[in-house]
Amino acid sequence: MRKLLALGAAALAAQIASAAVPVQGYSIKATYPHDPQAFTQGLFFKDGYLWESTGQYGASSVRKVDLKTGKVLQKRDLPEKVFGEGIAPHGDSIVGITWMNQAGYVMDQGSFDIKGTFNYMGEGWGLTSDGERLYMSDGTPEIRVLDPRTFAEQRRIKVTADGQPLLQINELEWVDGQIYANVWQTDRIARIDPASGNVLGWIDLSGLAATARAGKDADNVLNGIAYDARSHRLFVTGKRWPKLFEIELRPKRR
Repeated sequence: MRKLLALGAAALAAQIASAAVPVQGYSIKATYPHDPQAFTQGLFFKDGYLWESTGQYGASSVRKVDLKTGKVLQKRDLPEKVFGEGIAPHGDSIVGITWMNQAGYVMDQGSFDIKGTFNYMGEGWGLTSDGERLYMSDGTPEIRVLDPRTFAEQRRIKVTADGQPLLQINELEWVDGQIYANVWQTDRIARIDPASGNVLGWIDLSGLAATARAGKDADNVLNGIAYDARSHRLFVTGKRWPKLFEIELRPKRR
């Protein structure tokens, strides 16, 4: 599926570039180490730590990471036949999804023991939580809203930018009432209104991959958003990036 979507990357870039949706820039407030082997799929900040999921068959894992040093403090490897995707917190658990297995899991935050599993149709890409509901992306312009207790689908958010469906919605993060979403294979984050599905703004992170010295692999793209709601800190990284950044958004521009 992602190989097919990659063919439309140029069209997607053209859609973003021509959109009237306002664009924000960024400045780097702090830089932290990040595991350059981590194929980042999901990321969130909780209890003073980063929690990260990684992908690739035979290399997928869930990790607890020290922000300042980048040291992996705790890790659970997923089965070799599983391609890990997004994760999100819920209570004392971590909920995770997989790419093609049509299965998710619930992991104890403390022990990393698997507490249960659940199923869904289609692919799994990104996952986040507003504290009451889970939001799941699958690469299409629709974000699924799930009950975190039963994992039943409650509704879908149809995401549009200037009235056009937004494809390749990937890693998600809940930030002050909005859904921030990486758009796969671009340097943009979309700020999405969860009620209407409208893209309220773009965050243009052009140049950040070069600053991170992300390497030449085509898959080493921007992916990973975490928000410290208490201190209002926004963190971003990418797949196999050796750096993670705390950024500050600049005023909107056209």
